[in-house]
Amino acid sequence: MDRTRTVGWEDPAPGAEAAREMAGLDYLRAMLRGELPEPPIARLIGFGFVEVEEGRVVFECEPAEYHYNPIGSVHGGLACTLFDSAMGCAIQTELPAGVGYTTVELKVNFLRPITTQTGRLLCEGNTIHVGGRIATAEARLTDASGKLYGHATTTCMIFREGAGRSVGEGRA
Repeated sequence: MDRTRTVGWEDPAPGAEAAREMAGLDYLRAMLRGELPEPPIARLIGFGFVEVEEGRVVFECEPAEYHYNPIGSVHGGLACTLFDSAMGCAIQTELPAGVGYTTVELKVNFLRPITTQTGRLLCEGNTIHVGGRIATAEARLTDASGKLYGHATTTCMIFREGAGRSVGEGRA
């Protein structure tokens, strides 16, 4: 018997517009409180905010069968998406209104397989450096008991108004 999953999401345009008008920390906290729609990717993959503070973001995700790859474990893309989201959002918490960013580089270390038996995962992203044009961050992916499943680092490019791009013109 085929298994199915239906995914719904809110129009992302109002959230993207708010991102242009709000400081990053205020924007992400509004999303955490449910005042702004979560991004469609979060609904599609099944992850969400747990904590948001300056320079730090924590996401949670419950690995499911629909995350599986052909060899019977969770696809590494789930961890990569969690890492990219947590580190990018950690950087975003330190950006003022009208300033955007995009990932330039992502380095991931997978340490052990993830399955549905792994249970709830937490991905904590922390900034290392947020400068005028470049920001760096790191993240750790753990289970509820603190067991480490992977870690990552990123470099992001910062887009300030008048510097060629604006918020919302990051990743394609």
